[in-house]
Amino acid sequence: MTLPLLIAIGGYADVDAVPMQAACDVRFLMSPDEIATLPDSDRAAARAIAYKAHAPLNGAAMDLLPELGIISNYGVGYDAIDVDAAQARGIRVTNTPGVLNDDVADIAATMLIAQCRQMVPASDWVRTGTWASEGAMPLARKASGGKVGIVGLGRIGREIADRLAAFKMEIHYHSRSAKDVPAGWTYHADALALAEAVDFLVVALVGGPETQGYVSAEMIAALGADGIIVNISRGSTIDEEAMILALQTGALRGAALDVFMGEPDIDPRFLALDNALLLPHIGSATTETRAAMGALQRQNIAAFLAGDPLLTPVV
Repeated sequence: MTLPLLIAIGGYADVDAVPMQAACDVRFLMSPDEIATLPDSDRAAARAIAYKAHAPLNGAAMDLLPELGIISNYGVGYDAIDVDAAQARGIRVTNTPGVLNDDVADIAATMLIAQCRQMVPASDWVRTGTWASEGAMPLARKASGGKVGIVGLGRIGREIADRLAAFKMEIHYHSRSAKDVPAGWTYHADALALAEAVDFLVVALVGGPETQGYVSAEMIAALGADGIIVNISRGSTIDEEAMILALQTGALRGAALDVFMGEPDIDPRFLALDNALLLPHIGSATTETRAAMGALQRQNIAAFLAGDPLLTPVV
């Protein structure tokens, strides 16, 4: 039996590559630009793309694959894929929501606590021998009982809020509409009003043009000099220039960031900030969750090829 031809774009390890090859005839590429280098016969036969890259996947690339019917994205965020172009060509798009909620929410809550309590500098205080030579480090700040605002109360935002509620935090949130939430949680229709009301701001928005710079300079100013920003969404969702300036000048107490504009080549000014906790986009980076993401990506492809309903369609 002839296996369907699948184009897998991105850095796939054996844990995903091997099961892909068991089900499909796979062409592994690193970027969408390489689609043009495939033989005409491969481009004519390809019905599916497994996507794990960050470079834009646009309509021109899709047009090189006349039989393409699905782009199955590895991850929740699919802003690298031109969904409108896919929809105009009758190409389905899927992502992998749900399976990574816990890991990303764990990271967000941990980052906020770590930044308040200065856990990374405290570890360095021990490792560098400063504790022995200079004694106790300066006092940190309390996290429990603070007011936290969640920008985007979707699946991940809700998991973050649930975790921070366990730290006796007062939960505020902003989304397109009010949600069914526990008593005492406060909805803000206006994002600026949310920033004015809280001590900590956790960004859990989807990426893409609609949320570009959503956390604005005005919101950062409203959060104030005692505020902390946590971002586990996309670097594009924050006015990064305004945030760096606020961190440099003390107009913002701190930031804990897992995502950046232009990552992994981040703005070098971040590296000089002792009030910024910087992580290399590891929100979903556990063995268990990455395996589940790959499995869901493949399940969507298998469903499409079998003519079955997609498990997690975007369009």
